[in-house]
Amino acid sequence: MSHPFAAIFLASALASPAIAQDPPEGYLERLADCRAIADSEARLACYDREVGSVVAASEQGEVKMVSREDVRETRRRLFGFAVPDNLFGSGSDDEALNTLQTTITRVQPYGRKGYLITTQEGSVWRISSPPLRFARPKTGQEVEFKAASLGSYFIRVNGQLGVKGVRVE
Repeated sequence: MSHPFAAIFLASALASPAIAQDPPEGYLERLADCRAIADSEARLACYDREVGSVVAASEQGEVKMVSREDVRETRRRLFGFAVPDNLFGSGSDDEALNTLQTTITRVQPYGRKGYLITTQEGSVWRISSPPLRFARPKTGQEVEFKAASLGSYFIRVNGQLGVKGVRVE
């Protein structure tokens, strides 16, 4: 997001379903229109009016200012879920997150030989049918998730060969 005001406009989609479906629009366009006004007083009046509308929208919870670090952390927490491509804004200088490397914070048995793995971001992943050669995951181990096909992921625990799994929470 290269525009100085761009960080303001990540709608609070995660906090409010209504906003997620109908995000506020037009703030950047109206501010950009102000730049085109030649008369200094009229341009300043335009900026004052439009910045006031952004501040009011922020106070009402319609828009939220977030840092790039907040966006990165949100992407990590949402990794494995289907989210709209434009949720984090178009033209972002960060590429989409296709792999996630993190740490296991909890392991639970699943079924006869599967596992539920919880990561430090709080996401829960299910490995249903690991091969016999797959060593049991343990708390504190590194884990890498990489997108596979049909909503599944390759899960590589502690450097082992990847096994298929899905995010469940």
